[in-house]
Formats: sequence, structure tokens, C-alpha cells
Amino acid sequence: MSEQLPGVTPARVASPFQEYAPLPEVASTDATHPMHKYATLYPEVVEAGSLQNALQRVVDCAGRGLTVELTSSPGWRYVAAKMEAGDRSANVLMASGERRLLVDCWAHGVHMASGSAQELSEVAGALRAWVQGARVRELVAQCAFLRTWQLAEAHERGEAVPARWQMMRESAARRHGADWRDLIEAAVEQPRLRVLSPGSSMFWLTFSRRAVPPICHDLPRTRPLGNGRFEVTFADGRVQEMDGAAVTVAVILEGLPDDAVPRPLGS
Repeated sequence: MSEQLPGVTPARVASPFQEYAPLPEVASTDATHPMHKYATLYPEVVEAGSLQNALQRVVDCAGRGLTVELTSSPGWRYVAAKMEAGDRSANVLMASGERRLLVDCWAHGVHMASGSAQELSEVAGALRAWVQGARVRELVAQCAFLRTWQLAEAHERGEAVPARWQMMRESAARRHGADWRDLIEAAVEQPRLRVLSPGSSMFWLTFSRRAVPPICHDLPRTRPLGNGRFEVTFADGRVQEMDGAAVTVAVILEGLPDDAVPRPLGS
């Protein structure tokens, strides 16, 4: 059993929101134990001591030689786990109000699939398939509780940038005013901008050399001010205002550095 923490009596446990440390010898049936409230919904997890331990048992039984790890959040020490391999990872979190294991799959920092299941075996199978290289369509076909989306598949095909532009155009047509629509259409017509990954943040139109993290923050960005006027902010802090989307895009092009070209993964 774990050693008792300094200054903690056997009747209490350390807060799960503190750094990872050995646990005092308090049974999960004790109301002070962080897993106590999960005993009815997740008896096998509570018996194992944590979601990490419970999932590792299932994975080991399958004989795959994979490792289930803790997540980076100390607050989820008992109720969350992850599996990683290369640039792929999958996180699992236990819901507290009902028996539901929430799963999110990532690749190169991009959210690729998500869903929820009730059984540890289902979750373990999904994690194993994902980190061992399953494509997203294969994954969701194999694991019916997971779903994916258009942009995730585009990332997998290496077509994230054109997919993001198409989504920006569709969103502008449905939900934004004329100035934003004009800005998007003027930008997508320019080859130097069309090869960059577009983004929107608080009504700013941004550009990045990558469609995956880390996103670039050194390229010009712009936003509508209303009545056909736009603001462009440059990496050096300069700000310009101008009339018309076409003029705005021309100013952005003039301010692009020579290295504003797409970068491959890992660069």
C-alpha cells in the first residue's frame, strides 16, 4: 500500500487537485476517498483504484503490450487516463452523473474523433485501434460509439487548408454580415493567401503556415470595422484601417513576409 502523506491522518486523503503523490491508506468505501462517489457507477474502476489501472488491466488481458498513462491534469488523477503513440493520443474521462466514459482522439494536436461508451473493453479497443494507426473512418466503423467529422478526414488526407477555406466560406454565407463575406471571398481569390490556413478568432481573420498546432501568430490579421471598413494588424504592432475588402487584402499581401508559405508537419 502507499505510504501515508506527511501531515495527513489515515481518516482523510489529499486533494486530487494537487500534484501526484502517494495516497494514504484509505479504502475507496470511505466517504473521504475521491473515488467513493463513483463506486455504484464504476465498481470495477473503484476496485482497481483508478481509471488508469482499470484500463491497463483490460489492455493487458488483450496482450497488446500498450501502456495506459495518467493525463496531465492532477484533478483527474483517478477518473481520467490516456494512451499515446507518436503523434497520436486518446484521452478518456469518467462522467460523474451517469456511467459514461468520454473518449477523444487526437493526431498532431488536432481533434479527430470523439464519443462515449459504457464498457471499459469498448474504450480499450478504441484506444488501441487509434494509437496503432487506424484511419478515422476505420476507427468509427470499428467503434460505433465514436464519431468523426469533415475537417478531421481532410487533415488525414493532407487537405486541411482547402477544407478550412471551404468551411470559412460556408460559415460566412450563413452567419456573417456582408463585410465578412466580402473579406473571405477577396482573400480566397489570392493564391498566396489561399495556400495558408485561415482561422477566425473574435471576428479576426487570421492566417497560418500550418493547419495544425503550433499555429503561426506572425502573419497579418484583419477584421471588419463596419460600413465597409477594415483593420489590419501586423506582427510588429502596426495597425492600418482602409475601405473595402479588396484593398484590405492587397495590404495584407504587401505585408506578408517572404517565408509565408505552407510548412510541413513537424517544422
